[in-house]
Amino acid sequence: MTEPGAGSDAGATRTKAELDNGEWVVNGSKQFITNSGSEITSVVTVTARTGTRENGTPEISTIIVPSGTPGFTAEKAYDKLGWHASDTHPLSFEDVRVPEANLLGERGRGYAQFLATLDDGRVAIAALAVGCIQACLDMSLQYAGERQTFGGPIGRKQGLAFQISDLEVMLHASRLLTYRAAAMKDAMDRGTGGSMKEFKQAAAVAKLYTTESAVTATRIATQVFGGYGFMEEYPVARFYRDAKVLEIGEGTSEVQRMLIARGLGLPVE
Repeated sequence: MTEPGAGSDAGATRTKAELDNGEWVVNGSKQFITNSGSEITSVVTVTARTGTRENGTPEISTIIVPSGTPGFTAEKAYDKLGWHASDTHPLSFEDVRVPEANLLGERGRGYAQFLATLDDGRVAIAALAVGCIQACLDMSLQYAGERQTFGGPIGRKQGLAFQISDLEVMLHASRLLTYRAAAMKDAMDRGTGGSMKEFKQAAAVAKLYTTESAVTATRIATQVFGGYGFMEEYPVARFYRDAKVLEIGEGTSEVQRMLIARGLGLPVE
């Protein structure tokens, strides 16, 4: 998943690019690329294998491919469970030719660029999760006060009130973890402290906790609304569908746990 007008994914070695008479010739395909086929998409950034290093590992570089370049096709958009407002396509490249100058950054630095984008993206996904939890809390509170059963609001029932209390706890914990990771990134950018290792760990922790909390929050909110929570006319139904992808994009929950374990010094594979 990427920013508007720029698509990229982890399948770098599935796409190859070779230099030919001052042009990159790109071939291959990519999956699950965000904002890659909208009306305002001007370019996509492609991580591609551009050679082999002396130690035998792939050399990965990043190449800019303008929309409309012959041989570049944004295939039909995916029919997704959630995030229907997000433009997501598979991409294919068949002898796509772009100028050598379309190399983004240094040759062979594409994988490092991609990983850096993932670290920042994890904080962004965490922020999305915080917003989702906040919305679940706000709407659950309102509904619990308005919905009347057996002569009073449903919010007076401990079984429901305790669940909404859990939303409050998850919200504050998620927001603080996200702010912590974002503050580390800001400090690094300003040169006032922090290390990449610390930031990577903080971003993984924030992403893991907030996204899993968001999925739980949408389940709770749907339950608070009861039958109405299952109806598309209420936003909590959309939240329930949308939240799941937060545990997947920018590295799955399993990947975050692996990164956190490695950050703790565990030799996890």
